[in-house]
Amino acid sequence: MPGENLSRDEARERAALLSVDGYEVFLDLRSALGESGQEPRTFRSVTTIRFRAEPGAASFADLVAPSVTALSLNGKDLDPAEAFDGTRIALEDLAEENELVVDAQCAYSRTGEGMHRFVDPEDGEVYLYTQYEPADARRVFANFEQPDLKAPYRFEVKAPEGWTVWSNGVGELTDGVWRFAETKPISTYITAVVAGPYHYVTDSYERVLDDGTRLEIPLGAMCRKGLAPHFDADDVFLVTKQGLDFFHDNFDYPYPFGKYDQAFVPEYNLGAMENPGLVTFREEFIFRGKVTQASYERRANVILHEMAHMWFGDLVTMRWWDDLWLKESFADFMGSFSMVEATRFTNGWITFANNRKAWAYRADQLPSTHPVTADIRDLEDAKLNFDGITYAKGASVLKQLVAYVGRDAFLEGARRYFKRHAYGNTVLGDLLSVLEETSGRDMASWSRSWLQTAGVNSLTPQVILNAEGRITELSVLQEAAESHPELRPHRVAVGLYRRAAGGELERYARAEIDVDGPRTVVAELAGEAAPELILANDDDLTYCKVRFDENSLATLREHLGDIADPLARALCWSALWNLTRDGLMPARDFIGLVLRFAGRESDIGVLQMLHSWTSSALTHYAAPDWREEGGRALAEGALRELRIAEPGSQHQLTWARFFAAVASSAADLQLLQGLLAGTARIDGLDVDQELRWALLGPLAAHGAAGEDVLAAELARDDTASGKRHHVRCLAARPSAAVKAQAWAAVVESDALSNALVEATIAGFAQPSQRELIAPYVSKYFDAIERVWSERSIQIGMDVVRGLFPHLRDDEGTLAATDAWLTTHTSAAPALRRLVLEARDDLARALRAQACDAGA
Repeated sequence: MPGENLSRDEARERAALLSVDGYEVFLDLRSALGESGQEPRTFRSVTTIRFRAEPGAASFADLVAPSVTALSLNGKDLDPAEAFDGTRIALEDLAEENELVVDAQCAYSRTGEGMHRFVDPEDGEVYLYTQYEPADARRVFANFEQPDLKAPYRFEVKAPEGWTVWSNGVGELTDGVWRFAETKPISTYITAVVAGPYHYVTDSYERVLDDGTRLEIPLGAMCRKGLAPHFDADDVFLVTKQGLDFFHDNFDYPYPFGKYDQAFVPEYNLGAMENPGLVTFREEFIFRGKVTQASYERRANVILHEMAHMWFGDLVTMRWWDDLWLKESFADFMGSFSMVEATRFTNGWITFANNRKAWAYRADQLPSTHPVTADIRDLEDAKLNFDGITYAKGASVLKQLVAYVGRDAFLEGARRYFKRHAYGNTVLGDLLSVLEETSGRDMASWSRSWLQTAGVNSLTPQVILNAEGRITELSVLQEAAESHPELRPHRVAVGLYRRAAGGELERYARAEIDVDGPRTVVAELAGEAAPELILANDDDLTYCKVRFDENSLATLREHLGDIADPLARALCWSALWNLTRDGLMPARDFIGLVLRFAGRESDIGVLQMLHSWTSSALTHYAAPDWREEGGRALAEGALRELRIAEPGSQHQLTWARFFAAVASSAADLQLLQGLLAGTARIDGLDVDQELRWALLGPLAAHGAAGEDVLAAELARDDTASGKRHHVRCLAARPSAAVKAQAWAAVVESDALSNALVEATIAGFAQPSQRELIAPYVSKYFDAIERVWSERSIQIGMDVVRGLFPHLRDDEGTLAATDAWLTTHTSAAPALRRLVLEARDDLARALRAQACDAGA
């Protein structure tokens, strides 16, 4: 039996047999409130599907539900016990035109998959929302769960009195039932329902189209009532309107889905989901305390990413998940593109270069790396391929594509693509054909190099100077990893930098060239004065690892903070981090550069990324016998920067959070306790509730905040957010009994919701507690196959990734991992992939530690 999985071959076969004319879905959610203190398990779901088929053919519909009450096909009752196996409904002897009616009891979810039910601990209110990608709509209603069987939908929902219900179409409450307008033809995974006593704010967007007609889009935004005092809906609407202006200006296709609601929902597994007309976001994008501009930029990017999906993904959808990149890469690229051009976040490409690409570079060097167009055999593969390749590398490749074909040709290709394939499904060739039309470029060879091969290339400058100190020849060397030897064509800018009179490193020459093959001469820069720094991917046009010649690296060691341009500076930081991860620069050298120059970093997003990288360098890449010294240096440096930062500034807040993260000495912990108690003060630093939890985390991990202190803080912040922080801090305490309790709560029980599983895992393994984790190396490998088979794929992924014993970074753990992989060759491929990735991270850490020890 296939269980909950669906293979690509099955989907192809079913798509060849069937076409779907429409769905009518009725959901009765009145059980959501529960009775007599009992948590409700199920709700009623009645689905009517009208579809056409080859007469006499057999197929199946998808439904994951505890039970089916009644089934009928073309007016004939079917025995649920015979036709329904728990995941599929067998359909035999189909007619040319068919009607399937399924009356089922579907289950409420606590894992963020299907119909998620959340009870707010603050006021006892119940909130529901759906999340389906890639294939969880079948947990809410019977359907044909694959992206290429699009259809219009009509939803009707009965809900508890006083609730509001939203879906993809406009809804109204009549005779106690919420009835929603029929949707355009869309895929199952982007249908949506949100229900509960949400706080709801409205606005509208208006625009006169080129043909003179007026477009009006009702806007809405919602969150839990408990978050309403923190909800800055005006800023959400501002970015939304700016995005709608940008996409209408550039796509020449009016927003096709009527209204535009945005729901910020609790315990969400993803950043957001592009359900047309009803986008869902994780509620952490509503900020309960002071955050930096990087947080607002991140939210704006996600809002615009999901909006781009209205065209890339919703209007035009990939046929199967192997072309997942067709929507995710485009949306990721368009999120940054539109944000830079249409909003106040004009430095968004810096964040893209420093943050998104870091995700891509890591993913592209794992043993599980894959081409941007991946081979997706089934739904388990699809779930894992929402990764750094599909999102960030694909978006980086599209940025390179824009440089390759030109902005105008790229956007004109998008416009033709939408008009040609509206409400349909596409494959890679459909996109390439329109780009070839608009650019005149050979897209087939470009696609082979960039979309159909894996791995990241390295670009290194090589310079020869004459006796007068001028460039005789400058070339760019391209290298590839042995495992992925493809050399690609790169459209790059090569920048030359030297110090100006004021001491800043400034660019004085630039050439934009096509790099192809192992060595490319940059003829345009011959004769220029000798540079102090050569940047081989200036302006970040291509996707590559940047390397430096020896003179440039020496310049960075002394003058990294003097680089005037923030994007160039960010690219250099990123390149140095890649050298550290690759075991080519000792971790202590990278940490030293951060201590010297990070305090001068103007871009707050880059500074936050540097803090994250530095923590990883100390935890995973520094030699074990240097970690204590390195930790002291980081804490001293962070406290120094915290004290000299401008009072009340976002830099001050960022250094405060970093200091808390690296604090370990008695004096450091005493300062954190003083800041919490109000007996210590740093001018301008507002210790709000979110910062209080950030200070309590390290105190708990070092045994300086016990259960009573944490309980008192929860009483102070008895909210959903406070509960998550409390669970994380409890699990972080340095006790064998605490670790055993946390392990049992996650691995041996399914009582915790997805958000509390995530919080427990986040607290479980602390860098200062490596010995406490030792007993869990063998326990991990004993448990993961059972967890994978018994739990939902989301929880399985969280456990397998989050509880891998990374902190037991020695040859013994590497050997245990290899032993499991050797003896579990028949384990689920998706599970093996996760373990292989963790093994690669561990081996990389050991190589980097050897490099650092050699220093």
